[in-house]
Amino acid sequence: MRLHRLEITAFGPFGRTECVDFDALGADGLFLLHGRTGAGKTTILDAVAFALYGTVPGARRDGKRLLSDHAADGTAPSVTLEATLGGRRVKIVRSPEYFRAKKRGTGTTKQNAKASLTWLDGSGQNLTRLDEIGEAVGAALGMSADQFFQVVLLPQGEFARFLRADSDERGNLLERLFDTARFGDVEQWFAERRRLSAAELESSSIAIDKLVGKISTAAGEPEQLDRQPVEWATEILENSRDAFRSAATALASARATSDAAVAALGRLESTATAQRRRDVAQRQLSEFQATAAERESMRREVELSAAAGPVAALAKECATATAAHAEAMRSVVEAGRSLSAVPGSEIVLAEHDSDTSDLAAVRTVVARAVREWTTQVGVLDELRSVERRADADERIADQLAQQHDAVERRIDELQRARDALPEAIETAERAVDSAVHASAEIATLESASARVAEAVRAAIELKKKRAALAKSEKVLDAARTTHNDARELWLDLRERRLTGMAAELAASLIDGDACGVCGSTAHPNPAKSAETTVTEADEDAAAKNERATAATVDSCAAEVATLHRTIDGLVQASGDRDSAGLAAELDSVTTALTAARREADALAPRRARLDELRSEDQRIATVVAEQRSEAAALVARREQIVQAVAQMRARVATAIGAGGDSIDQRTHRLDQLIRRSTALLDARVASADAAAAAATLSRKLDDLVSESGFASAEDAEHAVIPARRAADIEQRLLSANDIRAHAEQVLAEPAIAAVIGTEPVDTQPARAAVVRAAEELDAAVAVHAECRRKTEQVEELTAQLWAAVDRAAPMRAKHDELAALADVVAGRGQNARKMSLRSYVLASRLEDVAESASIRLHRMSGGRYEFVHSDEAESRGRRGGLGLDIRDDYTGVVRSAKTLSGGESFLASLALALGLADVVAAESGGVVLDTMFIDEGFGTLDADTLESVMGVLDELRAGGRVVGIVSHVDEMRQRIPSRLHVVRERVGSRIELFAAS
Repeated sequence: MRLHRLEITAFGPFGRTECVDFDALGADGLFLLHGRTGAGKTTILDAVAFALYGTVPGARRDGKRLLSDHAADGTAPSVTLEATLGGRRVKIVRSPEYFRAKKRGTGTTKQNAKASLTWLDGSGQNLTRLDEIGEAVGAALGMSADQFFQVVLLPQGEFARFLRADSDERGNLLERLFDTARFGDVEQWFAERRRLSAAELESSSIAIDKLVGKISTAAGEPEQLDRQPVEWATEILENSRDAFRSAATALASARATSDAAVAALGRLESTATAQRRRDVAQRQLSEFQATAAERESMRREVELSAAAGPVAALAKECATATAAHAEAMRSVVEAGRSLSAVPGSEIVLAEHDSDTSDLAAVRTVVARAVREWTTQVGVLDELRSVERRADADERIADQLAQQHDAVERRIDELQRARDALPEAIETAERAVDSAVHASAEIATLESASARVAEAVRAAIELKKKRAALAKSEKVLDAARTTHNDARELWLDLRERRLTGMAAELAASLIDGDACGVCGSTAHPNPAKSAETTVTEADEDAAAKNERATAATVDSCAAEVATLHRTIDGLVQASGDRDSAGLAAELDSVTTALTAARREADALAPRRARLDELRSEDQRIATVVAEQRSEAAALVARREQIVQAVAQMRARVATAIGAGGDSIDQRTHRLDQLIRRSTALLDARVASADAAAAAATLSRKLDDLVSESGFASAEDAEHAVIPARRAADIEQRLLSANDIRAHAEQVLAEPAIAAVIGTEPVDTQPARAAVVRAAEELDAAVAVHAECRRKTEQVEELTAQLWAAVDRAAPMRAKHDELAALADVVAGRGQNARKMSLRSYVLASRLEDVAESASIRLHRMSGGRYEFVHSDEAESRGRRGGLGLDIRDDYTGVVRSAKTLSGGESFLASLALALGLADVVAAESGGVVLDTMFIDEGFGTLDADTLESVMGVLDELRAGGRVVGIVSHVDEMRQRIPSRLHVVRERVGSRIELFAAS
């Protein structure tokens, strides 16, 4: 890493923009950074760190306040750094988070941090995101911000504390510099694995205890905590199996006794059942024999009813036919009476009422009359159609008249609307002309508005500049007065010094040396200095004051001249007019411009409105012509329809004649004649058919009665029984026969025949024996089931216990091994040095640091001191391996670093810082650090030791490395010609660069 250029703006104590050219400053390889306390030396280093990592070292990063208090309002803090990182030249620009005044209102608002990274070699994508820039810088340097602060910005105060710190404090610093997180993760991994293993082992023990408890509960035996679980569980299992075998034997005996009792009871119950069936069958046969006469009577009743059934049915049909014939005769009379009520029915009624008429003659007369009447109905239907068409045409004529009236009203409305259009068109044309005129004036008004606005601005600015000119002229007068006084003072002092030059020369005379004026070696009466004698320093101070006041006069004069030129330009721009008058003129022009723009904006709508009005006039004219044509067509069509209606009315009137009946009345009378004549004919036909049917049935009934053996049809009807009665008799006869057949079948069975004539048996004693045997069997079954359940459960739990114990044995061995290894990694147990893995790694790094630092300390101390690393454990449980002592080769004694003097402590701290820088650089992949800074501490060294230290620093700058030293020591300024001087002033610090070239 090599720094090339740094630019700071409003950062820390630097209120303005300051630049540092590291290429020029570090051309000699060594430069000095000095300045008064609080000037901002450390801020230079902070700016470098902030540009690279976006943060600053130490406690200053917590302040989060990098904006300079000396900066002008509105100035944004920023740092720009050009450097070579990882062989590539980059430019990084960063601005920190800060608060600025709000643009509107009071208070402040937060401005977020921002940054950019530009690859100056032209390859690669430039970056603007903070995280991406941080990753790119970290990858190029190969180290974190904390490592960079310790390796590149070597803070001696912190290394002095590191030198005297205890192991914990020293370890905290080393952990920040060296990445030991992975070793801490290893420690945490072992601890976590041990915790998980212990949890698994504890879970296994708990599972074994639970299984022992379940076995105790299942077997009903208390736990024996003084015995091994497997041994005790095996004994419980054998006891359960013995009890199960005993229960099985008892169950078999009880089951045999129960089976014998049940078999005996079954034999007795079979005999009792046979005796009961015997008694029932015998009783049924006795009842069947007792009801034989009743069954014979019912059978005879059914046979007579079956024989009388056809006669009764035919008699019923004959009666029905006779009644139908009488009803048909009544219908004939009623049809004749209905037909006689209609005029014009005489021709049909004459034939119907004739004594000699028959059915064929009546049918002929009715058919002829119906044909005549139907023809008349057809003629009347045609006349009705004509009349309906005439009514429809009259309604159409009325509608046409209404449409004609509506068209005439529409024509009147359109004509009134057209009469109003000429005035509206004229108004629209005037509005369009006004908008066109306004559009033409806009350019002129805009030019006038811009000219007046510029004049107003110039008038306002002119007033401010004239006030500033008056103030600047007063300042110039005061500066000239001050300069004149200073010049007079300088001339007066110069005069007085020349007057007292003899005394000044005499003061430099030395006895035995030649006089610079006369050459004499004797000085008998040298001139004496008076109280008013002016020295060279007095004259130089006065001259410097005179030049300063002259510069002030020149600056003020230049400012006044600039104001005069500015005022001349503003007078020309404003015409030297009053701002109030210009503002009023600007308002007037602005108002006119606004009105013109408004009129111009309305041009297009107004033209569209004019075109719309003209189009409306043409449209109305066209519509009026069309409406008038439509009105004439409506009138012609209505007249044509009225003539056609008159012709149709005349035709209907001629066809109807003067009889007085309407078409509907005539049609209705003819329909009545047709329907009633047809009904009379149908009644005559039905009456003839009914008479023939009644005669036929009467002859058949007489024949059937003579064949059936009954005296008359009435006797046959009386012998017929209801169907329900016949079905009931049939069912009773069948049921009696079924009962008889079943009883005879039962008595024929061998088992029933065997018990005929035997006495009834008693089953109660055998039933009681079965109940007792069943109770004993249930008890044996329950005991056997309980023993089997208990044995199976104990077997299952014992198997689980054996498996759990088998799993726990290797688990415990593995846990013991893992716990011992975790203790060693954590610095406990068999770890004799009590060092954790992370402490061991830090101790190894510290040993490398001590080895590298001892080389430089040995040279800077003249071969007296070197570091000694100790890995012994410390007291009170503090971690070991981080001890750091000093070996004094003069005495051969190893002693604490706290016994070193101030200068010796500085040497040790510097050597330690350089050694740590070497180790961290190697840890970061061998990054070459071409630029590094070393902080204060050189004031505690004597001349010889300082010479040795400078020799070491010369070695550091070998190979092109640039080393910057931060120091207040004056001798360092004499030794190091390239210097960066930070000057503290009231308006903020500034930087002066003195390069050796």
